Amino acid sequence: MSGLINPKMALDRYPAGEFKGGHHSGPEKQAGKIQSLNEEERAHLLPLLRNAQWVEVVGRDAIYKEFIFKDFNQAFGFMSRVALQAEKMDHHPEWFNIYNKVQITLSTHDCGGLSQRDITFATFIDQASLM
Repeated sequence: MSGLINPKMALDRYPAGEFKGGHHSGPEKQAGKIQSLNEEERAHLLPLLRNAQWVEVVGRDAIYKEFIFKDFNQAFGFMSRVALQAEKMDHHPEWFNIYNKVQITLSTHDCGGLSQRDITFATFIDQASLM
């Protein structure tokens, strides 16, 4: 069966307890629970993100932005830069790509909503989109 992965084989690649639904515990999580943004942080930070065309997702504590590039190569280059940073941060976006369009949703699963990690990552993503 070409193209199919045996789930048991995939789970065998990770020591017990290390694989949890697609998210692994990195150094920041192990040091302490990641906190959601408080009301004061939201009041200060969310308007800055709105000014950069990030929007709050209806029905969940997340932010979303769509990026349009000249062509697929530019979109894929952008996604590669974002992916490398995601690995460094141990914070992975929800994203969708068709040709020159990349849609990104950010939320911190470990705290069930927006955290400082999302703000930091959104700022990086905006800078990466200009490269």
